[in-house]
Amino acid sequence: MPIVDVSPEVSIAYEAFGDPGDPPVLLVMGFGAQMIAWEDDFCRALADRGRYVIRYDNRDCGLSTKFHDHPLDMGRLIEALGAGDASAALAMVPYGLRDMADDGLGLLTALGVERAHVVGASMGGMIAQNMAINRPERVLTLTSMMSSTGESEYGRATPEAQAALFGPKPSDRAGYIAAAERSMAWASKRYGDPAALREYAARSYDRAYYPDGVGRQLGAIVLDGSRADALRKLQVPTLVIHGLDDTLIEPSGGRRTAELVPGAELLLLPDMGHDRPREIWPDLVDAIVRHTG
Repeated sequence: MPIVDVSPEVSIAYEAFGDPGDPPVLLVMGFGAQMIAWEDDFCRALADRGRYVIRYDNRDCGLSTKFHDHPLDMGRLIEALGAGDASAALAMVPYGLRDMADDGLGLLTALGVERAHVVGASMGGMIAQNMAINRPERVLTLTSMMSSTGESEYGRATPEAQAALFGPKPSDRAGYIAAAERSMAWASKRYGDPAALREYAARSYDRAYYPDGVGRQLGAIVLDGSRADALRKLQVPTLVIHGLDDTLIEPSGGRRTAELVPGAELLLLPDMGHDRPREIWPDLVDAIVRHTG
């Protein structure tokens, strides 16, 4: 697995599919998820349609740099946020989504890619939005998938989905794999597949089990705040994709994103939750290829 330095502090693990001479598409993964959540066959399907596909592990996840020296007490962070003490909260979190966006752009630079189409899912959509907002000259198009704007009133999680996400997870391999079925709380109602969730959990555990990073990533999400004003001014061609079954980031997050970005296209998929079921890959691949054409 190639790993490149994107800054003095951060090295990023990545994998590429397809012909480097084709239009580059950077896939940005979400909260706590490794790049293998962009399934191999999905990446190949995009590559087969004439795209040079790059996926990577965010910092604090997978095989990329871990911030071991910055332990985060989630209880203290929540307490500070609840008290409105932004300065105390900021002091606890070693990086933000903008830093994570810089990681992805730094990867493109290391690969000799000046501009790319950027596709982000969930937290990855928030990171991709930051790329487009702060470095629009590097982003050919933006695809924000199952994501939101940072405004607290949009894209909320249902209580059931929130409990499944933040509930304690076993640290042993068998328990971790069994607990993956909790993700059915936000999966496609029609195509949700517990066996596929367990299989991904097994691959993730064996590749790079690292639960400590999720707290820091969560802090980065929360402290990024609202991107509404910046999205209103965004001039990057934008496609917003959201599943109508999504209960982790409800569809209002996607609708609001498309409402704010001038000229954005909104694609709502009825059989997609906070997931990408194989059965709807043709719709997703067609939409991304059309948008990045």
